[in-house]
Amino acid sequence: MQETWKFDISTSLQDNNHERLIQEFLLENQKEMGIFLSYYYKKEGALTEKVQLNGPINFLENYRGDFIVDFELIHFNACLNINEQNREKMKIQFEIDQDSKQLVLTGPYWPEREMDEI
Repeated sequence: MQETWKFDISTSLQDNNHERLIQEFLLENQKEMGIFLSYYYKKEGALTEKVQLNGPINFLENYRGDFIVDFELIHFNACLNINEQNREKMKIQFEIDQDSKQLVLTGPYWPEREMDEI
């Protein structure tokens, strides 16, 4: 499984400071980033919250690179009396698409286990 989300950044592209653009995007879209990262933990029944940039933004080219975010991973199940919170990290790749004026975020590839044969 590998998740990809596209976010509209058309109002932010006038400035050529792409590092600041990404930093501001992460601050303004914490809730959306939490939803994006939660897709990786849906089988565990966990949600992610309080997504923050952890460390520098690494540019591989002018409009591509990666960064690491940290976040709270929350497991909650009232029936089983589970309520746990842990800090986790994840590396996210990004690409700024100048034509469509979008920020494309791609999470890591996590292989999924196929069904066992009988």
